This record gives sequence, structure tokens and C-alpha cells, in this order.
Amino acid sequence: MRIIQKIGNEKLLKRETTLFICSKKTPISLYPVIFTWVDSLSEKDCVICFKTTDMEYEVMSALLVRGIPTILIVTNKFTDVNNVQIEKALQENRLLIIVLKRDDPRGAGPTPLLRNSFVIEMANRIVAGYVNPNGHVFGLLAGRQNVEKLIDKPVTDFVEETIRYPKRWTVREDKILLRMFYEDKGIHAIKKQINRPYSTIIQRICAITMPEEMLKGREFEDYVIEELLHIGCTDSDAKLIEWRSDKSLDGVFPETNRLPDLVISFKGKKKVALECKWRRTLPRSTNNELITKEKIGIFKQYSTENGIDVWYIIGVGGEPSAPEDLYLIPLSATSKIMSDINSLKNYQFKGKITIKNLDKHYDIPSKILAENKLCEALPRRRRQKKEADK
Repeated sequence: MRIIQKIGNEKLLKRETTLFICSKKTPISLYPVIFTWVDSLSEKDCVICFKTTDMEYEVMSALLVRGIPTILIVTNKFTDVNNVQIEKALQENRLLIIVLKRDDPRGAGPTPLLRNSFVIEMANRIVAGYVNPNGHVFGLLAGRQNVEKLIDKPVTDFVEETIRYPKRWTVREDKILLRMFYEDKGIHAIKKQINRPYSTIIQRICAITMPEEMLKGREFEDYVIEELLHIGCTDSDAKLIEWRSDKSLDGVFPETNRLPDLVISFKGKKKVALECKWRRTLPRSTNNELITKEKIGIFKQYSTENGIDVWYIIGVGGEPSAPEDLYLIPLSATSKIMSDINSLKNYQFKGKITIKNLDKHYDIPSKILAENKLCEALPRRRRQKKEADK
């Protein structure tokens, strides 16, 4: 691992530092113990933390809200540029963001393990939250003298606090929760304002806000409409005919959720439907991740019944609002891609989605088929030539 970027107050590196580290999936019953430690800190402390897991993110949020000087460690690229608390901490010179990168992207060892090993050597003191005895954090901390473990007894001995509270949430509570949630203050700060258990607060957030996966999907759809189709701009010949939302209630979904996300018309004539997908990394197999047989069947029926071509627009890497790579795939090519993920590279594109781009990418399957047939034909022609020479 090596440092490739520093954002913020680099003077924090000269201070005595405490690394907060924990394993994945911290039990909710341990939250009070960990946040009690956070509340014991002062502006004289300086904490190194991550924001990869839910617990790490919540600890980072609590540190920033309380004004504790913080060093945030991320890998490859810092992307959380819209986080209100991070922005405020940077402005007040109490945050340093360090971006790490692997020395060899294809080298041995998982990235989290290499990252944790690197950062452990940076810290003067280590505070461990929940440590899974079967995880790599347990092995990294074994034998170290500068480690304080917040959890010193079996997890089963911890029971989340019981608070007497009305089951029904009031409008006032919902307003406080939503305001603080969208200000990125984290569940600990929310709990201080709304005296309910952490688990109840998390459940309420999930109930009245858009899930992160759905939010990223919506963000990518916004990107497609604004940046790739230029809808609403004077230079665009595309118009938005339909934009389907993934609404549901207690697991009940409308049938239209199964249809493509967008329907676009070009110059008021040709209509196309777009299914938008964004992923952090390109999966090893598209089957059951990006493109499924069930979806292909639904889209083929939709295309036949409505006379509309269906396309997949897939963004990979970066952020949903600024993906690093884009792929424009006609429905006719999906079966090929499901069987061979490497064929996806044939559909990579840059720039604006236009009729010309669609026609260009639509021809790719037939070109590949023609090339394959030519390759199959060459040995046969050679055999025929040898027989003729005899």
C-alpha cells in the first residue's frame, strides 16, 4: 500500500493518533459500548478511522459531529464529496483524508487486509470495537501491546438498551430524523435527539428514506438523462416519454417495475427503451447480477408488443453520477454477454447517446457473428484447397 493523495489538514499526522478498527457486521447490541467511547473523546484527541462498514461509517459521523480531529482512510479514490459533515470538517481544518492504493493491483492479499496492515503501523494506539475471532482483524491485532478492546466479554452477554417509548413515530420525530439523516449526522447524533434504540432508528430510516441501492440507481438514471441524452438542453433531439419509479409497499410492487426504466423518443419519431444499471466494479459474470434470463424474456415481450427496441446502459466504476466506463448493449446481444462476460468490451462507448450511436452498437452482434462465421470458414477453405491441389 502507498499514499497517493492527502486532502485536508496534514498537520494532524504530527499528533498522537488513535486508530479505531472493527470487524464487519457489528451486532447492534454493541453500539452503546462503542459510542460511549466516542463520547469520551475530546478535541485533544486525533482518531484514524475508515468508513467501509456500517459501524465504521457511524463512528466517523459521530467523530465529525462532535468536532474530534479525524484522519479518514479511503482506498483508490475519495468519492463522498457531498457528505455535509466531511465538507464542514475540511473547512474547519479538523479532517485529513488519506487515499491509499495497492502497490500492485494484481498482487497477493485482499485489499482490506493490506489497508488495515498499513494503517495499523501509522497509529500510536489502537482501539478495537467488535472483533470477529474468525476475521483478519483478530489476527492483525494479536500480540500487540498498544491495543484496547472495548468488548471484553462474549457478544451474547450484551443486550441492547430497553427504552420505554411509544410505538408510533410522531411527525416531529420524523422531521428531526430526516433533517439529521440528510445532514449526514449519523444514528448516534439522531439518538441523542430522539430517545429510541439504535435498531429502531435504523429501521425507521430504512422505512422513510430511499434505500442506498435505489438511491444510486436513481442517481445513475439522472446521469443518463442529463449527461448522455442531454434532455432539457437546446442541442438535444431526445425527449423523455416515460420514467418508471421503483415504488413498493411492504414487498408489493407494481407490474410496471419490471419494465425498462426509461422510454425515449428521438426527433419525435424513433422510440427506444433504456434499462439503466450501475455497479462499483464489473462482475465476473453478468448472469443474475446485471442481466437475467427473466428480464430478457420480459423485455423481449415488451419490445414485440410495443414495437420499441430495448437497450441496457451500464455504468461501471467511479460514482453513479460520474461512472468511469459505460456500455451500451442492445437486447439482441444480452444472451451472448451472459455466456461470455469478455464480449461486454465490444459495447463500450463514450459521449452522447444518439440515433447514430445506437445504430452503430446495434450492428455489433451481426459483425461479431460474421467474424465468427469467417473464422469457422477459413479452415474449411484450406481443406478444400488442399483437396483441390491433390
